[in-house]
Amino acid sequence: MTADATPDATPDATPDAGSGAPSGPGQGCPRLQRRAFLRGAALGAAGAAVLGAGSFAADRAVAATGSGTGSGRRIPFEGAHQAGILTPPQAAATFVSFDVIAPDRAALQQLFRTLTDRVRFLTAGGNPPDTGVAAVPSDSATLGPVVPSDGLTVTVGVGSSLFDQRYGLARRKPARLAPMPVFPDDHLVGSTELHGDISLQICADSKDTVMHALRDIAKHTRSGMQLNWKADGFHAAPRPTGTQRNQLGFKDGIANPDVADTTVTDALVWARGGSGGEPAWADGGSYQVVRIIRMLVEFWDRVSLHEQETMFGRRRDTGAPLDGTSETDIPDYAADPNGLRIPLTAHIRLANPRTRASYSQQILRRGYNYDRGIDLDGNLDVGLLFCCYQQDVVRQFEAVQGRLAGEPLVDYIQPTGGGYFFALPGVSGTGDYLGSGLLD
Repeated sequence: MTADATPDATPDATPDAGSGAPSGPGQGCPRLQRRAFLRGAALGAAGAAVLGAGSFAADRAVAATGSGTGSGRRIPFEGAHQAGILTPPQAAATFVSFDVIAPDRAALQQLFRTLTDRVRFLTAGGNPPDTGVAAVPSDSATLGPVVPSDGLTVTVGVGSSLFDQRYGLARRKPARLAPMPVFPDDHLVGSTELHGDISLQICADSKDTVMHALRDIAKHTRSGMQLNWKADGFHAAPRPTGTQRNQLGFKDGIANPDVADTTVTDALVWARGGSGGEPAWADGGSYQVVRIIRMLVEFWDRVSLHEQETMFGRRRDTGAPLDGTSETDIPDYAADPNGLRIPLTAHIRLANPRTRASYSQQILRRGYNYDRGIDLDGNLDVGLLFCCYQQDVVRQFEAVQGRLAGEPLVDYIQPTGGGYFFALPGVSGTGDYLGSGLLD
């Protein structure tokens, strides 16, 4: 299983406009005088608040994070693999799809160089260049004058549409990369959140750090790519311990592979360049699946606890399989061949039957909850931003999805968008850039 405005640079009042007598540009124009008066009134109110609510809010923010610069965590950018794949999920995330508008391959290469430079700076943090008061600022300053690292990762992927005729890359496409198909229980008709040329998974310890990174990247790459769709998510704190809970109240992603074991990640997560039809440049990358899954919580909240647990195959309170006592217990399907303890149609049993054949079909889940307010009918629009990584999207995700077709949970979940992407291999050093093997 599994959302920029250009500032108005035209001055319409002097700094002391609104003090009584209008002055400067706009003098004699009622509309501009009114605008100047309102601006002055707002500045006055803001100034009065500085010693009151403003300082109190700042104190609360610092108390919540322990500092004024976020968590202070720095996750290394360079390495054989991109960060944000094996990285434990941070508190906030956004999944963003872009359409590439670069006019030619040289411009595409420059786009990826620029993208790499921005990610390298943002994930490290530091002082943005001082451009002076007469120039456009180099940073939005939404995080203050110094950019904190704040546990930021930006994971860059490419979609199958990037390998069309525009840039001569067709022969370099990853072997299993294709548009995400429509599965039997999907609700994708009319969806505007599908596929894309480039994907970004931006995660950090604070929501404003995620948004700051997206704005920075969009600003510096606007000539080469433009936003297609965006979905924001949050990672819930363990309640009371263990794995996060999804919007249905169940712990989500318990049975992930052990990514601390390199033999596991080599077998299940990382693509093998030059093997199985994969181009050599793809070595160390990973297939990413993003699925926007709405959860019909108004209906779910009217279902008995027993029925909810039998649909999942786990206890809601502890996350334990129905034949166990804790969330880390491994269900014993061999001792329950007829599904008397854990039904044969339970989600966990279909997703991972734990057979010798299904071992190589495991996926690395990295999902986030989402909340998009309400729909036109007044129902809550909440759900799961399902994300997973794997070595082979056909052998792994599609095999799992095939087993889940028609499961009892489909009455309460609606996949509405997403896409397949290939997360690029990592960056080896300061002279390297994301996608260098693909484009050089």
